[in-house]
Amino acid sequence: MNKNFVKTLSQEIQDSEEYDNEGVQELRRSKRARVETNFGPDFIIALIIEEYPNTYKEVMNSIDANFWKDAVKNEIESIIYNRIWELVDLPRECKPIGCKWVFRKKLLPDDSIDKFKALLVAK
Repeated sequence: MNKNFVKTLSQEIQDSEEYDNEGVQELRRSKRARVETNFGPDFIIALIIEEYPNTYKEVMNSIDANFWKDAVKNEIESIIYNRIWELVDLPRECKPIGCKWVFRKKLLPDDSIDKFKALLVAK
């Protein structure tokens, strides 16, 4: 290692220790005035959290049951048409794989409902 480099480095360390709090600049702060936004006395924050149905029973008891039934029908037709599954006899030493329905609403950019989507997935 270069001796001049070591001397320079040690000199910088000493200088920084002596410097300590001298010449420390304060952080710059914005000079713009802060203006609170007032939406008026009638403004209410509304947070809408929509939960999707978790079970087939919930779907069939919902207000949109007819739309969900069409979505389930389309999913089953798609499975049959694309030959996704093939029913076979289960060997004695094997356990069957379960499945469940997943229900979602597909939305347009303006948050209106585009379609109801039902998927049958393996667990």
